[in-house]
Amino acid sequence: MPPSPTATTRRFRAPWIIFWVALGLRLACIIIGRTYHVRAIDDHFGIGWEMGRIARSLALGQGFANPFNGHSGPSAWTTPLYPLIMAGTFKLFGIYTDASAFVLLAINSVFSAAICPAVYELAARCCDATGIARRQSRHAEPLALWSAWLWAAHPAALQYAIHWIWEMSLSTCLFTWAIVLALRLRRIGDAPNSPLDPEPWTLNPRTWAAFGLLWGLLALSNPSLLLCLPATLIWVLWPGLRAPQTLPRAIAGAALTSIIFAAILAPWVVRNAITLHAFIPTRSELGIEFYESVLPSHGGLPWGTTLPLWPGDPEFKQFIQMGEVSFSHMRADQAKAIVRAHPETFLRYTLDRFLYFWDGTPHPPDRHPTQEYLRQLSYAFISLCGLLGLGLALQRRVPGAALVALMFLLVPIPYYLITAGPRFRHPIEPLIAILAVYLFRSTTPRPTQQEPA
Repeated sequence: MPPSPTATTRRFRAPWIIFWVALGLRLACIIIGRTYHVRAIDDHFGIGWEMGRIARSLALGQGFANPFNGHSGPSAWTTPLYPLIMAGTFKLFGIYTDASAFVLLAINSVFSAAICPAVYELAARCCDATGIARRQSRHAEPLALWSAWLWAAHPAALQYAIHWIWEMSLSTCLFTWAIVLALRLRRIGDAPNSPLDPEPWTLNPRTWAAFGLLWGLLALSNPSLLLCLPATLIWVLWPGLRAPQTLPRAIAGAALTSIIFAAILAPWVVRNAITLHAFIPTRSELGIEFYESVLPSHGGLPWGTTLPLWPGDPEFKQFIQMGEVSFSHMRADQAKAIVRAHPETFLRYTLDRFLYFWDGTPHPPDRHPTQEYLRQLSYAFISLCGLLGLGLALQRRVPGAALVALMFLLVPIPYYLITAGPRFRHPIEPLIAILAVYLFRSTTPRPTQQEPA
């Protein structure tokens, strides 16, 4: 018989060996594959793209500015968290050097490996704590163990940490741990005889404060994920909202989270108001991105840079002359006009991006059609496993499945409307890994037919 979890075994802590193996594997891939080697194409623009340019500007003492080639002035093109990490690295190890690239990829790897214990706790709380999908195992939390090891070693889980100098690993780490805190606040998986009060809003205020801190950092890393914050808060507070006698405590918990969240975000908003003379809570480039997404020449999938890299290009000169905020507003108006003139085309592009988000974005096959076919097949298979696992979890009323379903519903929305790409799915891939393991561990042997006597 598998061991039944008790209050003493429900600590939901992953074995540290999983984190260290995950980190070691990522660092080994960086070193052996020399993914840190800096390519000088387009003056190193591929090293962090707009974030890299802003980081270079910061490292040179020019401020948070110049997201492309040339001097275009102060910017809010991206949120500041990852550019600040890049700028600090550039200061210490040189701008666009191999050493800086290695350090940044190593930092990404730490964030990616830190997702393993979050995956473990998510799976343990939702499934293993109630014995769901345990089958025959000598481990108290087998689904959590399999899920964490899958995230540690699967190539799809580590690719962005070892190849991309961008915010994906950081944002995914923050997002996954934010979901873990939501489960803790709802006491999902906790023992019935826990000495703690079962009402989530009476927990230690530090848990609510940490919840607000994570969402505040997410707003400064990938604000697209903020669509999930209201839904997550409502999910956490739902039991209290239905009980009038506990409503004040529920509101107090949400208020503490909101205050911490606002305190984290406020300096960035104030800076934008002073420097750019506009209310910009997160980023300023949405209008430009939207315009690029509706251009018929892009077919719903804008490739390449959003603005020309040559400073002498007329479009780039117009960008400098108008300023980033005014230029973005102009592009937003032009995009809306295109959508009004051709609503059926916008609808078709949106449907295409919906399919690309889950089925894989097509790439030109060039001379490797087999490799492209296998890449897209793998991507679609992982999506299918995650969606089937979610459907099964909802059907069986797995604790926390409703929250995961909300994440699957909300995270892709900005990408359906603007652009699509495999990296945009990365924040929910830890959840997909858990659901895929749950799907396969939930299988049961087919009953054998007994012959009539």
